[in-house]
Amino acid sequence: MPRLSLRVHIFSLLAAIVAVALAGGAMVLWYTHKADALLSGVLDRDLTAYEASGRLVDALLEQRGLTTYYFLDGDPRWLERLERSGTGFETLLARARALAPDAEAQTLVGAIESGYLHYTQGRGAVLALYRDGRRDEGAALHQGIRAQYAQVLQLCQDHRDLHEARLRQAGQAGRQRMAVVSGAALGFMPVALSLVGVLAFVLVRHVLRPIHSLAEAMDLTAPGPGNEITALGRRVRDLLQDVGAARHKLEKSREHLVQAEKWALTGKLAASVAHSIRNPLTSVKIRLFSLGRSLRLSDEQREDFEVITEEIGHIDAIARNFLDFSRPAKPHKQLVGAGEVVRAALTLMRHRLESYGVEVDLRIPAEPCPVMADPEQLKEVLVNLLVNACEAMTVLTGGGRIEITVERGYADPLGNVVVMRVADTGPGIPPALREQVFQPFFSSKEEGTGLGLAIARRIVEEHGGWITAKSREGGGAQFSITLPGKEDGQWHRS
Repeated sequence: MPRLSLRVHIFSLLAAIVAVALAGGAMVLWYTHKADALLSGVLDRDLTAYEASGRLVDALLEQRGLTTYYFLDGDPRWLERLERSGTGFETLLARARALAPDAEAQTLVGAIESGYLHYTQGRGAVLALYRDGRRDEGAALHQGIRAQYAQVLQLCQDHRDLHEARLRQAGQAGRQRMAVVSGAALGFMPVALSLVGVLAFVLVRHVLRPIHSLAEAMDLTAPGPGNEITALGRRVRDLLQDVGAARHKLEKSREHLVQAEKWALTGKLAASVAHSIRNPLTSVKIRLFSLGRSLRLSDEQREDFEVITEEIGHIDAIARNFLDFSRPAKPHKQLVGAGEVVRAALTLMRHRLESYGVEVDLRIPAEPCPVMADPEQLKEVLVNLLVNACEAMTVLTGGGRIEITVERGYADPLGNVVVMRVADTGPGIPPALREQVFQPFFSSKEEGTGLGLAIARRIVEEHGGWITAKSREGGGAQFSITLPGKEDGQWHRS
């Protein structure tokens, strides 16, 4: 037989406790309903009948007193009050008959009505003799109806005693039912307490003790009740946050892995293409150079010859970019001035800048800004940025202005840094493309390979820095290269 799980144990005990509570509550409600019905019956019938029987006795005694007063002074006002009292007695008697719960009470009320009728007839005869002045005859007859009066009074008292006895019986029945309810409650309490004890034992042994042990194992115990659960809950929340962060990092790693696979495939393709076309391209370039010096060409042929030479150079640049991207050269770092590298890049680009009609605004501080870098690779990054700036500005108007700034600064976590900024007056970079411009194979130019900025970022990151891009206010793009600088006489590791 399979063992029941902890969940089943706990829910079974909770169900048993709920069942006991519901059974006890149902029994209490049932007996309360019965007691309420009994009390309502007593109040609506027996108590009202008891009050009516008591008033019958009082009314009968009042009639005797009024009759006696009339005998003493003969005042007719006593007779008027006697008549009203008689009417009230008959009303009470009719109410007592309506409230009679059984045959015994009905019989008793009937006897009262019969006796009272004979009594009132005899009393009327006595009063008539007194009104006629025949007092001796009235006194003799009065003596005879006193027995009738006593009989009616006794019947009224018996009627009152009957309903009083019924009230005592109802009270005794109510006490008995309350005793049953109390006994049931006393019986359910040990059962409920036993079930609660079992549930507490299960919770302590199978829930709280393992939680405490887990908290001790995780070094989360602290003085005071409930701290283990609070600390464990906090640790679980931290773990969930860590899981979320790990999932985010895993997704990033997956993206980097896909990118790495793409780069690896591109590297293989670039190596194959480069080895296949570099040598023929070199041979073609040499032959074209020789032909260009020896052939006599017309202006139109000279223009076609230059276009062919330029396009072959473009193909050679593409092959070279693929090779640089797939098999990057290891930087040979040395202490160089950032301003010197900028001037070298501008010297290399002088003819192209003039052909594009681009003005250069150079802002280099007088004090040196030395960095540990490979000057050729850093110059390659600057040349790539300058070429992109020239081509971007040519798309708009042809010409433009490039601002190159070199300055020192401080940036976490590198500390002291050297920042080189290249800004142009071109169309700028849309916000949606700022993160994509450094991705491999992304290019907004029809003839671009999409590798120039990717190679530039890799070179800067291999030097321990970073490169960023943004649009300038008023138009244009700005690329910033941040490299580690000197701090306390020591160089940052790159």
